[in-house]
Amino acid sequence: MRTSSRQGTGTVSGHGTRNTHRAPLTLLAAFALTATVDLTSLAVGFDAGHTLAKPLLMPLLAAWAAVRGAPRLLVAALLCGWGGDVLLLSDADPAFLAGMASFAVGHVCYLALFGRHGTPRARAALLAPACAAALVTTVALLWPDLPADLRVPVAGYSTLLVAMACTAAVRLGPVAGLGGALFLLSDTLIATGVADWPQLPRPDLWIMLTYIAAQFLLATGTVRALRARPGPMATYGEVRSTTP
Repeated sequence: MRTSSRQGTGTVSGHGTRNTHRAPLTLLAAFALTATVDLTSLAVGFDAGHTLAKPLLMPLLAAWAAVRGAPRLLVAALLCGWGGDVLLLSDADPAFLAGMASFAVGHVCYLALFGRHGTPRARAALLAPACAAALVTTVALLWPDLPADLRVPVAGYSTLLVAMACTAAVRLGPVAGLGGALFLLSDTLIATGVADWPQLPRPDLWIMLTYIAAQFLLATGTVRALRARPGPMATYGEVRSTTP
């Protein structure tokens, strides 16, 4: 009876472990497939594919983060990105401003997350002056060509974005830092379009490519950084050490 009982327990535990490992992989695969559909649709000019795929990206990534036991602030930041994604599907000016506001709230979530869970890195702190210089230069160059009613909102949003990107590198490390830098690049491409500067062919493709990579690196960089430190995420990470 003891042998049978142990075997039964082991079988249930094994199924539970396999299911626990499978969920993050399934969500990550779904995210990768959706990103491929979205980017391919933009590359070939299939607007319906982009309209269908884009709103699914951040919920899938947020679900992956939640399953991995990530802090709620990370999940909230990704869902704010989802709100911005949906709003920016519209070309209307109010939708653009609302989308910018949604992303701005997401950056506040990221800043709170990095401030609460990050660890300052002395060498990376040297990035702060460079980030400040990049912010001032970019806003100064864009300012004359931006619509008058968007200048102040863009400047305020850019300040939050640069602060998020810099803080990601300073407190979370290179993976999250690269994610912040790509987010900055993606939104700068949007701003140059609003300012009516010359654009690359299929600008939406490059905007989405850098944005998807940015959010993925911010999410995975945060989870990996927190797993490497003592605390609940580290314990969680030991259990799932073989899961992405």
